[in-house]
Amino acid sequence: MVTTPVTSITFEEYLTYDDGNGFHYELVDGRLELMNPPTIQHFLIVDFLDTALKAEIKRCNSTWLCFRETGVRTGRNKSRLTDLCVVTLEQARELLNASAVFESPPLLIVEVVSPESVKRDYRYKRSEYAALEVPEYWIVDPLETKISVLLLEEGLYEETVFRSNQQIVSLTFPELAITVDQVFTAGNLS
Repeated sequence: MVTTPVTSITFEEYLTYDDGNGFHYELVDGRLELMNPPTIQHFLIVDFLDTALKAEIKRCNSTWLCFRETGVRTGRNKSRLTDLCVVTLEQARELLNASAVFESPPLLIVEVVSPESVKRDYRYKRSEYAALEVPEYWIVDPLETKISVLLLEEGLYEETVFRSNQQIVSLTFPELAITVDQVFTAGNLS
């Protein structure tokens, strides 16, 4: 992870920041942190989960929406980029003509771990999403071939780890029927 030359930026400045290079940044304590481009495996896993969650939203006739790479404000001068997040229609309407950085907690956030994001996904985002009161947070880890589903209980996350042919159990999507193997198989091109 590389920090850009900008030394200090507010959340409001972050919402309109554009250095013209096309890169994505997270805002961490007023500093811009460059996000490395994802791998093809990462894109394939996110695509599979995006498709599965959108299909479940449609099947349930829900008004929820699933978005890729939106921001979530997690502090005064802090904003994280999610791989996937599920929000209500009302939350999306609030940002219809604004930067897609949610200031209220999404219903569900999914992060796919990459070698450079292990500490960020397991430690920093976990504590920031809990403080924001995101009810459900998935850590999809192709490095360890496991999916951790974290459910918020009394301000802290309770974690359940799923592996191999286990079906992922979600409070947000109780009838979702996908296994860990299906998620990681989606990340292969063979």
